Order: sequence, then structure tokens, then C-alpha cells
Amino acid sequence: MNHTLNEEHISCPYCGECLSVLIDSQDAAQEYIEDCQVCCRPITFLIHESINGDISVTVHSENDTF
Repeated sequence: MNHTLNEEHISCPYCGECLSVLIDSQDAAQEYIEDCQVCCRPITFLIHESINGDISVTVHSENDTF
């Protein structure tokens, strides 16, 4: 598998601040938690890879349910 870093822009689900994050393509289909660089609250990241190899990121607060 090819290993690349992708810069993604997300909004913190707590404070709404726009953040630039680096996502490793090897993290596709993974979920992890990283603290917001502004408000320090835990953001849950879900990393998805499309069939054509594009990486997408969705984020939510630790209290969100699906």
C-alpha cells in the first residue's frame, strides 16, 4: 500500500475552529482521537478511503452517537 500524508481541513465539533490536520493514508478505515489544537477537547476522527484512493475525514465529539 502506498503511504502518503494528506492535509485535510476540519472544523472542531466543540469550538468550531477550522483546523488543518495531516492524515496518514495508512490510517484509512481507522478511528482515533486527537485533541483540538484550540480548545483541547477530544475530537474523534474517522478516516475513509474511497475506491479510487481518495482520503476523507469526518469528525465528531465524544458525545455524538450514530
